[in-house]
Amino acid sequence: MQPKLHIKKGDTVKVIAGNEKGSTGKVLMVDSKKQRALVEGVNMVSKHTKPSASSPQGGIVKKEASVHVSNLMVMDAKGNPTRVGRKLDSDNKLVRYSKKTGEVID
Repeated sequence: MQPKLHIKKGDTVKVIAGNEKGSTGKVLMVDSKKQRALVEGVNMVSKHTKPSASSPQGGIVKKEASVHVSNLMVMDAKGNPTRVGRKLDSDNKLVRYSKKTGEVID
């Protein structure tokens, strides 16, 4: 069983390590098995494509490559990077919250 990750699809995250350090973006996809995430506009790579029905021209396409989740930090509602904790809310439901401000992260 894979451990739960601190990020989810749709979160706004900041890259805290690597070539893209300091950049922010929205999480498009999370791969919990590999512990990697696809972040919008971060870690762009050039992919060489053959001509096909969908792209008759072919050529070089820029697309995002995944980033390890340890290099990402969730941004809270105010836009500050924060660590994430989990706690039970009033409905006995597990929710994520900002360790910096204590606010619940949607």
